[in-house]
Amino acid sequence: MLLGHFGVALAAKRAAPRASLGWLQFGAQFLDELWPILVLAGVETVRVVPGLMDANPLDFEYYPWSHSLLMALVWSVLVGALYSGWRKYRQGSVVVGLLVLSHWLLDLPMHRPDLPLWPGASSPKVGLGLWNSLPASVLVELALFVVGVVVYERATRSVDRIGRWGFYAMVAVIGVIYLGGLWSPPPPDGHAVAIGALGLWLFVPWAWWVDRHRVFAVGEAGYRHVDAPRRAAAAPLSRSGS
Repeated sequence: MLLGHFGVALAAKRAAPRASLGWLQFGAQFLDELWPILVLAGVETVRVVPGLMDANPLDFEYYPWSHSLLMALVWSVLVGALYSGWRKYRQGSVVVGLLVLSHWLLDLPMHRPDLPLWPGASSPKVGLGLWNSLPASVLVELALFVVGVVVYERATRSVDRIGRWGFYAMVAVIGVIYLGGLWSPPPPDGHAVAIGALGLWLFVPWAWWVDRHRVFAVGEAGYRHVDAPRRAAAAPLSRSGS
């Protein structure tokens, strides 16, 4: 799942207005940001099997340290604690931590039974296999993404062109990457998959940058969150900001 994780991160801005979208994106995609690093380090493995599933050709052979339920819980606590130590914003730390866990929960309906519950050979593996249906996969992903975009856009307002067009550009690029991945030829091997997956890290600073140029606008017009202080010149907030 790609679009769904982005959608949840965008929607989470409503729950933690003082948290930067960069942090929310980091939390929601953390397991997939960690995974390619572990694959390239030889700790976890993945194969490309064309035709394995209608919407995904990847055979996740071994990835308990990034994608088991137990480790998702551990990472959620650690990432939430990291945010809390960095920003001293309790609500934000809870939301960022829950976003890490949400990644596993959203993967559960999509994956075939390859998600371990804990590291170790004794762990059962779970997954509902929605990737076996291309139409159902696309419908679920797009629904989550569209809802997230709408929630974020209504909860914030741009203060300049970067806040407006930078956000739209980010949304467009994410959509193009997702749709392109569905109909492009499968990657040659697991190493190439991991290299491509490292691109997820680029959206963390992009989301942070866009969010610096938007203000939370639900009941607190002009509100500034601690992660992204605006320039004084951007303080006035017009109703036509976004």
